[in-house]
Amino acid sequence: MLVVAAAVVERGGRVMLCQRLPDAHNGLKWEFPGGKLEAGETPEAALARELREELDIDVAVGHICDAVLHRYPDRDVLVLFYSCTLMSGEPTAVQCNAIAWADPADMPGYDFAGADRVFVERHYSGQL
Repeated sequence: MLVVAAAVVERGGRVMLCQRLPDAHNGLKWEFPGGKLEAGETPEAALARELREELDIDVAVGHICDAVLHRYPDRDVLVLFYSCTLMSGEPTAVQCNAIAWADPADMPGYDFAGADRVFVERHYSGQL
């Protein structure tokens, strides 16, 4: 099973989303930014590293919001969602296709990867 840490970053009532690269697993799907844990790495450390690498930002990783186990046709993924605060930098699409600051009411228009869709349905369902 693949373990992934994902960031829930809110600013001004909007939520930061990233669009996956076209050639990636779930290419061009929208997701909460983050990535896979490396051997011996905590989810919090992995999340901070991934956001530096992929978006050129530093975040303070807060509490875990949710955990979603999702079965894709080719793999099982456990995504750990953390509340994060943007500490420095402005998100730049270094290793993703695009970045959006989404109004939760607009989230139905985004084509989310499976685990991220589950998280959105659980936490933003009042706006969907």
